[in-house]
Amino acid sequence: MTETPSDIPSATPTAAQPVGGSVRRPTPVDAVAERYVESLADLSPEFAVSVGLPGRRGELDGYSPEALDALTDLDRRTLAELEQVAPVDAIDRVTLAAMRERLGVSIEAAEAGEALRRLDNIDSPIQNLRDLFDNLPTATEADWADFAACLRDVPRALEEYADSLRLAASRGDVAARRQVETCIGQSRTQAAESSSSYTALIDAATTADGTPLPESLQEDLRAASAQARVAYGRIADFLGEQIAPLAGEVDGVGRERYARFSREFLGAVVDLDETYEWGRERLAAIDAEQREIAARLYGAGVSVREAMDRLNADPARTIHGTAALQAWMQRTADDAIAALDGTHFDIPAPLRTLECRIAPSATGGIYYTGPSDDFTRPGRMWWSVPEGTDTFAAWQERTTVFHEGVPGHHLQVGMQTYVRDELNAWRRLACWVSGHGEGWALYAEQLMADLGFQDDPGDRMGVLDSQRLRAARVVLDIGVHLGKRRPPELAELPGVGDGVWDADSAWAFLRHNVAMTESFLRFELDRYLGFPGQAPSYAVGQRLWEATRDEALGRGESLKDFHMRALRLGSVGLDVMREALAD
Repeated sequence: MTETPSDIPSATPTAAQPVGGSVRRPTPVDAVAERYVESLADLSPEFAVSVGLPGRRGELDGYSPEALDALTDLDRRTLAELEQVAPVDAIDRVTLAAMRERLGVSIEAAEAGEALRRLDNIDSPIQNLRDLFDNLPTATEADWADFAACLRDVPRALEEYADSLRLAASRGDVAARRQVETCIGQSRTQAAESSSSYTALIDAATTADGTPLPESLQEDLRAASAQARVAYGRIADFLGEQIAPLAGEVDGVGRERYARFSREFLGAVVDLDETYEWGRERLAAIDAEQREIAARLYGAGVSVREAMDRLNADPARTIHGTAALQAWMQRTADDAIAALDGTHFDIPAPLRTLECRIAPSATGGIYYTGPSDDFTRPGRMWWSVPEGTDTFAAWQERTTVFHEGVPGHHLQVGMQTYVRDELNAWRRLACWVSGHGEGWALYAEQLMADLGFQDDPGDRMGVLDSQRLRAARVVLDIGVHLGKRRPPELAELPGVGDGVWDADSAWAFLRHNVAMTESFLRFELDRYLGFPGQAPSYAVGQRLWEATRDEALGRGESLKDFHMRALRLGSVGLDVMREALAD
């Protein structure tokens, strides 16, 4: 992986070359935001590494109740500091609104005990203490020594995490049994030498120029990896012995918690009942268009699922092997960058590099990691291929490359990292709102279809398949967690039936609506049930993005100008974004 130097300049607005014109003078509001980021990097070595800031290398974050309290105390102190400063310009006004909204939501969640009880199949310490190693610097022997130190720190981090789960359990806050059992399985996988991502990472250990590591360092890495794997075996035992007996069977979290999660992931307040009805309508519209494309591709009477099966069987639309998959991802991403730059976007030079990689884990996810602050580590798109999977459907996944790459996450995250002359470090590096980010990525998928990049009927079916998944999970997620009755147009589906949403009906509903393999789909269902409000933030975020764009175009703004003005805001809550772009 690319080296991240330890002497990166401080992430202040004056520390980089201007994007255009003169460098903006930092303000008192910026000073508060910068102090917050410096304090966060001190409290969280993982954050410092992830964004390429100076910090304590070779250490992991604190996961104890005390460490979580320290983060909340930082949020409270910062909010108090913000009350003492006045905005100087429009950028300050957005910073104030965005920080008050984000830190306020974070404090509210912490006070409700959400930070202590985190346990799910995709975004809890069980996964994060595995996946963060994918992006640790590994260019030099010193980097690998830090890597080994982090591996040796995994036992301490997991022990502290167990302390937090114990405290939450003593208050009656325990994840649903489904999530506990899934995390036990993931921990067992990570504990086994043959299946652990730690093993895969250190087996490939070399410096950036391919030089083998000294035997002493290799031995240190092997010993540290073994310690980390043992720690995962212990956390699996802990979950099974102390948490699982307390876990309940109900997956839904209820309206009050769900509303809080929705605000956290959207940065906006939406009417959950209206959004549920919108999801139903959107799903029906997508189904109708897919039926029309199926008939156009293969003739009248061919169902959507039959059409997809034929697309999957089409050799011209199939990729064989992970090497070919990586090459196809890279080619598709590079072509999109070349086509969009100068037309619908102005793409800065550092953002014209996007690395596409196969992830060392095998969870089935596809994700993006942003560049380091100085772009020595570029943005990367990762595909975590499940074991035994060696064929991939290009018709289905082309839209995913646009989602994760350009004009999706890579352009969005990279741009907010790039505009150092305008935005403080918090705006560029520390603020991420799912509805803004994932909503933009879905907006990007639809934009590429609107611009003619997905005109092939098979590719269009892939776009709609992606949109159908996102619309379906709006209905499922809100339905399950708010305890809604299943709507009549779905009750007739096999296995769904009438009654209140639950995991079984959700599974039947997903199998009818989503063209994924069963392993992918099982992972996705567990995700929706254990990570409330996050999955709907994609489609709802896209909806709010498109509404904001339409308002801008209605005022006479060009599409390109809207894109660049919006991206230069960075990731903020969608209510803050809409107000800022209307100003």
